[in-house]
Amino acid sequence: MCKEKVTVYCGDGKGKTAAALGYAVQSASQGNSAIIIQFLKGKKEEELEFLRRLEPEVKFFSFARFEKDFTELSEEEQQEESMNIRNGFNFAKKVLVTGECNLLVLDSFLELLDNKMVSEEDLEILMNAKSEDTEIMFTGKHINEALRKYIGKIYEIHAE
Repeated sequence: MCKEKVTVYCGDGKGKTAAALGYAVQSASQGNSAIIIQFLKGKKEEELEFLRRLEPEVKFFSFARFEKDFTELSEEEQQEESMNIRNGFNFAKKVLVTGECNLLVLDSFLELLDNKMVSEEDLEILMNAKSEDTEIMFTGKHINEALRKYIGKIYEIHAE
């Protein structure tokens, strides 16, 4: 496991997703391919339309069905969205196994660990699927201790 190729943007401040997106664009400008998978933030069609202009170098995926953030959904909607989140997680594993990109960004993934939507065993499977050449980036509020052993770089973003 090449820890230098695992980066986390975390903290209670705004800008984690923007930093990861900027890194993906920079990576693509250097001839690499990037895939961004967004979790828990709802389906924002305007953002998706704009980000799709970056294809094929940067591909953006959201498996959300509802437009609202996960925390704003009813319990029934959350159960349905949890299945969509699982589909997004399985897609991330597939991307890593097939070596489909140079950089995989898992946006708001840290919250999946915090909320036990993804288990520590799932995380281990995901990280073992990663090749030495693939860079992976996580964003979210808190670093789960199970993830810490894989991380090479941590950038903390705090509100003032």
